[in-house]
Amino acid sequence: MNQVRKKLRADYAHRKGLTGKGITVAIMDTGIITHPDFDRRILKFTDFTQQRMRPYDDNGHGSHVAGIIAGTGKMSRGLYRGMAPECNLFVTKVLDRKGNGNTAQVLKAIDFVIENREEYNIRILNISVGMLPSADETEKSNLMYAVEKAWNHGIVVVAAAGNNGPGRNSVTIPGQCKSIITVGSIDDYVKRGRGLKSGYSGRGPTECCVVKPEILAPGTAIKSCSARGGYEVKSGTSMSAPVIAGSIALLLQKYPDLTPAQVKLRLYERAVVLGEAGEQKYWGVVYLNRLL
Repeated sequence: MNQVRKKLRADYAHRKGLTGKGITVAIMDTGIITHPDFDRRILKFTDFTQQRMRPYDDNGHGSHVAGIIAGTGKMSRGLYRGMAPECNLFVTKVLDRKGNGNTAQVLKAIDFVIENREEYNIRILNISVGMLPSADETEKSNLMYAVEKAWNHGIVVVAAAGNNGPGRNSVTIPGQCKSIITVGSIDDYVKRGRGLKSGYSGRGPTECCVVKPEILAPGTAIKSCSARGGYEVKSGTSMSAPVIAGSIALLLQKYPDLTPAQVKLRLYERAVVLGEAGEQKYWGVVYLNRLL
């Protein structure tokens, strides 16, 4: 497990000048604070819950996710640096202080991201939120359609597998969408025994027998930006997804012409399968030197 974290350390890429510069990642979550680690790279903040104008995060989840993607580590002198510390952020707040939201607001946020993709060079959409497979069928269908639409408009959509594992078909929506990239927690697969309950990471295959999640990344006891200032530790596939979103920002800085399908194919071709993660169906984990 330590090997996975070492191979995912972005120092390798940063030394080669790959920091996500010029790439914008959209984040759909509980919001974001103007943490020193984000410099002035929050290009746009839109609140779909209370229509407030300035960046805020009354839950903390969104700021933590953003730090994993784009934090510079300024407050920690570089110790808690994100995957792509020079990428830009386009933040939509769709969840309230309790982490709850409604599908209508999420759908509006996705359309808003699509509408602004060219002006802000939005290449990636990170979705560390989701609904259970038992949710209303119409709402599930609408959300799946929306993320597929974003994907078809050239945005690489990265979604968390959810924390409702380990049963079959326990990946949350929209992570079940076959086109997008769904991320689970490698820590949970190798049973490190820290953070959330054992077996938390959502597992596939889906009802349509699609392998989900495709990619695994660290998700247990991840230290990142806190909405109260400084840093805090959180666990879950919500933390795994931004690891991959940030990795893709580095990839797109190096190869800006890659389409979402080509990004996904590269992940498939260069993923590393770990024997200690068992026989669960997934593509593997990401080692940055192989990916880049």
